[in-house]
Amino acid sequence: MTGAASGIGRAVVHRYLREDAQVVAVVRDDGDAAALRAEGCEVVVGDVGEYATAAGAVARARDAFGGLDAYVANAGIWDFHKRIEKQTPDQLTAAFDEIFRVNLLGVLFGARAAIGALRETRGCVIATGSNASFRAGGGGALYTSSKFALRGLVMQLATEFAPDVRVNGVAPGATATGLAGASALGQAARRLNADASRMDAMRDHIPMARIAQPEDHTGLYVLLASRTDSAYVTGAMFLSDGGLTLAT
Repeated sequence: MTGAASGIGRAVVHRYLREDAQVVAVVRDDGDAAALRAEGCEVVVGDVGEYATAAGAVARARDAFGGLDAYVANAGIWDFHKRIEKQTPDQLTAAFDEIFRVNLLGVLFGARAAIGALRETRGCVIATGSNASFRAGGGGALYTSSKFALRGLVMQLATEFAPDVRVNGVAPGATATGLAGASALGQAARRLNADASRMDAMRDHIPMARIAQPEDHTGLYVLLASRTDSAYVTGAMFLSDGGLTLAT
């Protein structure tokens, strides 16, 4: 599970542990590792934009648990709706590299590192997309294009990995998490849930009339990890956005 330190990733870790799963949690900072170890996780500290991080997580699962059943590629960064006309060409280049490195390359590296282990167990890959995988307005041009690309990647990997390994995604909508922005845009210290006016504006467009909590999405990650309950599901991206996409 990448992006396990907070938000949706941390909520899925907790849900998996309650379901008696054994979890390897991937985090960026050593400071997040102790709490996850105390909760019973194996922990790998690293950058998802480096292949060694994914390979290390797969190796840890094999060494600690004897195999790998699901690789959950959840890590992501946002762009706070930053318009490209407000970015210099150098900022645009750097932000593109940063956002796609985390949001797309990190998933590719995870899938590549995990495929051998997952074929042994007939396991699955689960990627975290976004309502921005289906519609404009969930972020700026860079974030939205990264999440559209991720939806295509899920479909393509499902084709390449079939019939042994299923590949699916969960597409959350506006969620009260500490999702950070891109360093290249000066947003690394910003957090989605710290901006009350932005959260209120998002809520006003959601048919369910509330912002999601991270726990609202965790059932889909359990469903997609199950060999019995989603045995015939692959190449799908499941919306969990309170009806926002249907309303627009």
